[in-house]
Amino acid sequence: MGRKGTKKKYPKKKIDYPIFIITLTLVCIGVVMVFSASYYYANQKFGDSYYFFKRQGMWAIVGLCGMIFMANFDYWKLKKFSKPLLLISIAMLVAVLLIGDEKNNATRWLSIGKLSVQPSEVAKLSLIVYMSESMSRRQKKLKSFWQGIVPYLLVTGVFFVLIIKQPNLSTAGTLVILTFIMMFVAGCSMKHLWGLVGLGALGAAALILRPGDKEGGRYWYKRYIAFKDPWVDPNGKGYQIIQSLYSLGSGGWFGMGLGESRQKYLYLPYSETDFIFAVIGEELGFIGATIIMLLFLILIWRGIRVAISAPDLFGSLLATGIISMIAIQVSINIAVVTKSMPPTGVPLPFISYGGSSLFLFMSSIGVLLNISKYIKAN
Repeated sequence: MGRKGTKKKYPKKKIDYPIFIITLTLVCIGVVMVFSASYYYANQKFGDSYYFFKRQGMWAIVGLCGMIFMANFDYWKLKKFSKPLLLISIAMLVAVLLIGDEKNNATRWLSIGKLSVQPSEVAKLSLIVYMSESMSRRQKKLKSFWQGIVPYLLVTGVFFVLIIKQPNLSTAGTLVILTFIMMFVAGCSMKHLWGLVGLGALGAAALILRPGDKEGGRYWYKRYIAFKDPWVDPNGKGYQIIQSLYSLGSGGWFGMGLGESRQKYLYLPYSETDFIFAVIGEELGFIGATIIMLLFLILIWRGIRVAISAPDLFGSLLATGIISMIAIQVSINIAVVTKSMPPTGVPLPFISYGGSSLFLFMSSIGVLLNISKYIKAN
């Protein structure tokens, strides 16, 4: 649908303010909790207790600018950027394997001067935009396996292979789940989708449970064993999840108080990133952690509402992809921290430390807010 048609049929309304307010609330909580979770480690490593806090605060401001810009950038204009964004993402994923920075036995970051970017984060948004544009344009072909399923599996497969090489199984798996959700919402054949879900589950099980000789196999298999019983290797693969459970258990109902976490004193690895929810549980308790989960649930509900009420299929799929991306990552992160699934490196949206991740999530919310201006009256 063109610009004029959209404006004529669906005049602009105000943005969805609950989405805007909840996003800013989560970002503010994130900046505070990043400081609380990281100040001791930052002082030990960099000699500056405010090291992570200052960077997260700066990225929050940059992210706010991105969110405001995208909220005022008519979402259907993104159609013409779908293929360029896809190609740029693929180029970045190839580049990170060739010249990326290796940290913690993984090559996931691409440094551009002093700026460090995680291409897999860019890949998520570019894949959403590409599939939204393509599926909305090729709606009549989606029931066909070869024309409605295979093209998107191939594109996602390219991303999957490049990201799995880093290795980053969690992000690669997130993209696969995201693709299936969008194909389902777009109207692809359920028979085809259920068949692929079965094959995907078998493939994932084979990949994770394969203890073979290759490094990748051992890496994911050890993580699975640590999930089953962390105390089998309490000082190795099980250490992180054990410390996370100690952290959550210490918080009780009301927490030990903001800034009073003990596990952040170099006991809990990645306390400011992947396991920040454990510090939240320790300092703010069950009540505080529950409030944050409720904020995410309301955000997801409002996002689904925008997707359902969007004026066109492109807007609906775009909103679906964005809110699904957030929902998937929130679910995985909290599940890992609470030992509900094998440990994996997925940050908590808006809260975990990470500049490129925060910027892209906030910019994505900006797109969602722009779509919310044109939603149909209920």
